[in-house]
Amino acid sequence: MTDRQIHDIFIIGGGINGCGIARDAVGRGYSVYLAERGDLAGGTSSGSTKLIHGGLRYLEHYEFRLVRESLMEREVLWANAPHIIKPMRFVLPHQKGLRPAWLLRLGLFLYDHIGGRRLLPKTRTLDMRSDASGRPLKKLFSRGFEYSDCAVDDARLVVLNARDAADRGAVIATRTRVIEARHEEGCWRVTTEDVASGERRAAFARLLVNAAGPWIDHVLDEALGQRGVHNVRLVQGSHIVVGRKSPDSRAYFFQNRDGRIIFAIPYEEEFTLIGTTDQDYDGDLREVGITPAEVEYLCAAASEYFLEPVRRQDVVWSYSAVRPLYDDGASKAQEATRDYVLKVENGKDTPPLVNVFGGKITTYRRLSEHMLDEIGELIGAKGGPWTAQAPLPGGEFAVTAFEEEVAKLAADFPFLAPGHARRLTRLYGTRARLILGDARSPADLGRLFGADLYEAELHYLMEQEWARNADDVLWRRTKLGLRLSAGQVDEIGRFMRESV
Repeated sequence: MTDRQIHDIFIIGGGINGCGIARDAVGRGYSVYLAERGDLAGGTSSGSTKLIHGGLRYLEHYEFRLVRESLMEREVLWANAPHIIKPMRFVLPHQKGLRPAWLLRLGLFLYDHIGGRRLLPKTRTLDMRSDASGRPLKKLFSRGFEYSDCAVDDARLVVLNARDAADRGAVIATRTRVIEARHEEGCWRVTTEDVASGERRAAFARLLVNAAGPWIDHVLDEALGQRGVHNVRLVQGSHIVVGRKSPDSRAYFFQNRDGRIIFAIPYEEEFTLIGTTDQDYDGDLREVGITPAEVEYLCAAASEYFLEPVRRQDVVWSYSAVRPLYDDGASKAQEATRDYVLKVENGKDTPPLVNVFGGKITTYRRLSEHMLDEIGELIGAKGGPWTAQAPLPGGEFAVTAFEEEVAKLAADFPFLAPGHARRLTRLYGTRARLILGDARSPADLGRLFGADLYEAELHYLMEQEWARNADDVLWRRTKLGLRLSAGQVDEIGRFMRESV
C-alpha cells in the first residue's frame, strides 16, 4: 500500500461536527478526508433554532458544565464569524403559575456570571405593560426579563468550516456515500460511492471518525458491520416560519404549560421563526417532515402569548430535523442530554475509530478540540488548539463593525440596493467581493433569477461552496426560497444543471 496516499483522518459526515473536526485537524497539520453522502448541513445541522446560546432551560436539568461551555462559546464564535452570527436580546415574559420569578432570576443570574460574558449586555427586568416588547403580546404579563444570546445562520456555519478546511488542504467530498470501512494492513480502507455516477473509490486513513449525526448507528451497522447497535435517541424538532409578529428586534422565550419552551425569533427581516418541538422519532431518516400535530402545537403555544393568534394558514415555511442525542435513558425527549459524547473503539492491532454522539451547534468548536485531544492520544499529536482566535472565511472584521462592512460594500459597489449589500455582507462578509468582482452595474452580475439573486452569486456557490441544486442554494446557502416563486426555483435548478 506504499503507492497509495494514506490520510491521517477520514471523517464520515458533513454536518457541523464533521466539518468542525476537519477544520481543526487540518489546521494542526493532519491530512484529512471528509465524505458526506448529501449536501453539507443537509440534515440536523440546518434544522436548528439558529441560535448560539447557553441553553437557559438546561440549568433545570443540572447540565452546568454544558451551559458554562456554551456560554463561553457565544462570544468566541461571534468574534470568529461576525457576518453570520449576531447578538440578540431575548424577552422572557413571566407567566403566573409556571416557573416562579425567583427561579427565573436565579437562572439568569447564573447565565450572566458563569460564562465569561464580556461584550453581550447583561440581564434586566422589564415592565411588560410599558416596554415595547409587550405590545404584540396579550395583556396578561406585567413582568418579564431580557437577556442576551446570539443568532446564527447554522447551515452557513457548516459550509464556512468546510471551506476553511478545504482551503487548508482537506478533501471535502460531498454527494459521496461510505459503502464500507474495513481494516487493511494497519489502517482503514474506506470504500466510497459517488451518489450521482455510482463510481466507487477507495481511500485509506490511520483513524476513522464517525460523525454521521442521526445516521451514526446506520454507519456502524451497514459500513462497519456492527449489527444491532443502539447509541442514539432520535428526537425530532420542527419549526414554522410566519410573517413578522413584532416590529421589535428582540426575540421571545415563551414557557408552555407542559413544561416545554418555544422561541419566537425575528427571521430574515420580514418573518418570525417559531420553534421547536421535541418528540421521539423512529421513521425513515430521509422522510423527516413536520407533522400536522406539530404545526398545531407551535401555533397554539405562540397564540398563548401573541395578541394576534398564529394560525396554520399563516405558515409560509416549515422545516424539521432529527437530533441524534446520546441515549442516556431520559424518560422524556426534552430531558435527554444535549451534551456530546466521544467514544473510542481501539482494539488491539486495529486502527482506531471515534464515534461522535450528540452535541449542539453552540459547542461544535469545543467538541472539535476535545476530538483532537483524543486523536492526538491515538495517532500522535500535531499542533495545538488554534480555532478560538481564527476567523471563519469572510469574518475578518470586528464584531462591532458589521454596519461598517455593509457601508463599505455599498460605497465600493454603489449600484447595489441597500438590502442587497446587507444580504451579501450577512452571508459572505468580506468574501462578498469575490462574488462581485469588477462589476460596475447589475448587468455585470449576469442573469437575475428573482429577488436579488444573480448569476454571479450562483457561480460562486457552485464553485466555492459545493452547491449542486436549487435546494442547496435557496434553503441552506441562502434563505431566498422564502422570496422566490416556483417558476423561479425551477429556472435556478435548470441553470445549475446546465452549468455543471
